[in-house]
Amino acid sequence: QVQVAESGGGLVQAGGSLRLSCAASGRTGGRYSMGWFRQAPGKEREFVAAITWSGDKTFYENSVKGRSTISRGNAENTVHLQLNSLKPEDTAVYYCTAAVYGPALTEYNVASQARTYDYWGQGTQVTVSS
Repeated sequence: QVQVAESGGGLVQAGGSLRLSCAASGRTGGRYSMGWFRQAPGKEREFVAAITWSGDKTFYENSVKGRSTISRGNAENTVHLQLNSLKPEDTAVYYCTAAVYGPALTEYNVASQARTYDYWGQGTQVTVSS
């Protein structure tokens, strides 16, 4: 079993920045590709960004591309999501997820699908005020 835990959400004014962090733990050995999704009230969960287990590839949803950066942390199976120039429409619960058994993140169509990932965190709230 793998546990995924997010941190770093909060309330920020439009134009501000936040850094979300995530750690996956509980299963010895192996590095996981990891991703972020978000869900706004009344909307479906949507892909935000993902990074391969080696960190050699990253993927971004169009609305956050150029405003966000996903990176791997120093500790194994940790990732960070830097969100800049935040807009009110970025308000959502942000979920971190780990692909433990699923396919490699070879292309956007794989990285952006929720079914690619096996374990999910509880989510962290990001609220952007106008």
